[in-house]
Amino acid sequence: MRSFLIVANQTIGGEPLKAAIDERLATGPARFYVVVPATPVGGGMTWDETETQKAARERLDAVVERLRTAGAEADGEVGVRDPVDAAHDALRRVTVDEIILSTLPARVSRWLRLDLPSKVGGLGLPVTTITARESATADA
Repeated sequence: MRSFLIVANQTIGGEPLKAAIDERLATGPARFYVVVPATPVGGGMTWDETETQKAARERLDAVVERLRTAGAEADGEVGVRDPVDAAHDALRRVTVDEIILSTLPARVSRWLRLDLPSKVGGLGLPVTTITARESATADA
């Protein structure tokens, strides 16, 4: 059974990630482990840790339920704020064949500005980067 690590936050419910998951499920049974980094929620220079954890947990629970409903084995965790560290932490517990990184469009993506795909690729596994469509984030 193929196994995948999904690292996503704001884009976790988007159509591009859903399509990538569906493609993998179409090839046979799959196991997904989802990490939602605890990216700060709030405005400006301050953020609320409780709200951050709650938002990440809600996103995680929703995608794990969606994956299970689609017939996949699925589990996950709220990770640390840094997505590379969050992926690395998860890989200490699970073995996967591929990392799927889902991020905002290049125009607004902090993850892409930080070259997250290359940094996650340094973990020694194939990385597929899924980028949300501009229109999907216009109201976010």
